[in-house]
Amino acid sequence: MKTFIGKAAIAATIVALLSACSQSAPPAETLRPVRTVQLQYTNARETSRYFGSVQARHEVNQAFRVAGKVLERRVDVGQTVREGDVLAILDETDYRLAEEAARQQRAAATARARQAESDWQRLQALKHDGSVSDFDDEHAQSTLTTARAAAEAEGRHLELARNQVVYTVLRASSGGVVTGMTLEVGQVVAAGQPVIAIANQGEPEIVVDVPEAHLTSFKNSHYTAWLASAPDEKFELTLREISGEAAAQTRTYRARLKAASPRALPLGSSATLVTEHEVGGAPLASIPATAITQDKGAPALWTARPVGNEPIGTVQLAKVSVHGYRNDMVLVSGLPAGTFVVTAGVQKMSPGLRVALPAAAHAAYLSQVAP
Repeated sequence: MKTFIGKAAIAATIVALLSACSQSAPPAETLRPVRTVQLQYTNARETSRYFGSVQARHEVNQAFRVAGKVLERRVDVGQTVREGDVLAILDETDYRLAEEAARQQRAAATARARQAESDWQRLQALKHDGSVSDFDDEHAQSTLTTARAAAEAEGRHLELARNQVVYTVLRASSGGVVTGMTLEVGQVVAAGQPVIAIANQGEPEIVVDVPEAHLTSFKNSHYTAWLASAPDEKFELTLREISGEAAAQTRTYRARLKAASPRALPLGSSATLVTEHEVGGAPLASIPATAITQDKGAPALWTARPVGNEPIGTVQLAKVSVHGYRNDMVLVSGLPAGTFVVTAGVQKMSPGLRVALPAAAHAAYLSQVAP
């Protein structure tokens, strides 16, 4: 019996020792990392974005001054030309024939004027002996005046015919780059029909269409733009002009802006224009829209309050007032400036939850509480 009791005591001791060895230290607390922003109140600024293109300030449509069939085209879209360069040539056959006909008509009119002058001079010689009546004299003088006027008119017709021959050659009225073309060899074009567009590359502008509701704020904004081909190269613009009348179909106003400092902009490039202007009223804080949640149907934010000297904080739900949205940002008020707001993972927050704060946010908090 004593042996059994001794064995039982030894077994109980061994079990107690094994139980003590199997007990491990309590697990360390796992903190959920969060992203935060610090509320900063400023005058609210409204930002709008427009999409436009780069166009030349001066673009001239070239056209023939006479009608005809295109015989030759010497330029292509994108080609650079200088003032006076030949762009295209029309068939001049008919105009040469018209010039020759005008020359012959002038010669005939000149001959008639000379004949009328000779007749009048002979009458003047016979007038002294009274063999010519006053009527005949006046008639001869009138015939001479009419013949001279007809000869002069035919001379002007010849000049017009010569000009029409010259007009069969289309020359660039100014230097630049060819941006558009609507003619081909063999095509018959009308006089004054635009066939080639030439743009001056020296003064590029960004052209956008502004809705009527944005017109007033657009005029009083700060302008920044970038090209689709170089999104990282932002530059400032100034408003040069805005249309005084809305387009009939789109009901938008066309605005033309130029770079604040001269810079080369490829014509036809796609451009993004961002306008920004201050909105009157109380200062507001701008935060990412992902931070907004709800508390009993009202907009709210999860605020993070740092605890101690470690980058640890606790979160609480606080109601705010929402004043508007600006793209992916929201304007709020109702919390003190400097409050840290959780911006990501708000669906996984709960009151009093301990979270791991970003090092930058914790450093900002320590700088605020430092004496």
